[in-house]
Amino acid sequence: MINKDTICAISTAPGIGGIAVIRVSGEKAVEITDSLFIPTNSGKSLRDRKSYTLAYGQISESNGTVIDDVVISLFRDPNSFTGEDTTEISCHGSIYIQQRIIFALIETGCRLATPGEFTQRAFINGKMDLSQAEAVADLIASDSAATHRLAMNQMKGTFSNELIMLRAELLVLTSLMELELDFSEEEVEFADRAHLRDISQRIELTISNLADSFSVGNAIKNGIPVAIIGETNAGKSTLLNA
Repeated sequence: MINKDTICAISTAPGIGGIAVIRVSGEKAVEITDSLFIPTNSGKSLRDRKSYTLAYGQISESNGTVIDDVVISLFRDPNSFTGEDTTEISCHGSIYIQQRIIFALIETGCRLATPGEFTQRAFINGKMDLSQAEAVADLIASDSAATHRLAMNQMKGTFSNELIMLRAELLVLTSLMELELDFSEEEVEFADRAHLRDISQRIELTISNLADSFSVGNAIKNGIPVAIIGETNAGKSTLLNA
């Protein structure tokens, strides 16, 4: 069952940097954010702005008390990360300011998002498949050029496209085999044996490459257990420290 609540959460790590971002997503994301937003110089409200635009002004509590100067990014469905109406509030990085904004959003009708819920909604709304959703966590946790490259390729659908092509080849092979079996007593050959062999070899090669890529990717992400073994004072500690 798809939850229609409008959710909010702090999207940046606490206590790091001068700017923090708070994301709001759901059917009432624009409405709720707009009710707390005071545009500079009596500018247009968020409701009247187009998608992919920025708005500068102040964010306030429901009673009108100003919390901070902010920049709000606006993304309308379905052209957002989650596939829903989404706003991203860029405020100063103070944990106190972030908490006050979150409290104001919840008081006005938002619910605090559960871990991974934005990505879950992106999956439910068809913005990404399970493989790409998993890659989001890998991208966030990447700590080297290799792990970053792997996660980016998976997010772009490289792995998913391989599976789609593999499924297509398997469907061709099984359909030709079923056709042969259905008319096995007839003196008619529907599938050329060399063609079936070529398809089977391509499928085997694809599966083998995918299995190998998993092993390599797992080693890059998690490392390889290594034991440094040698005689006393052979330089094991020096090698490890280096």
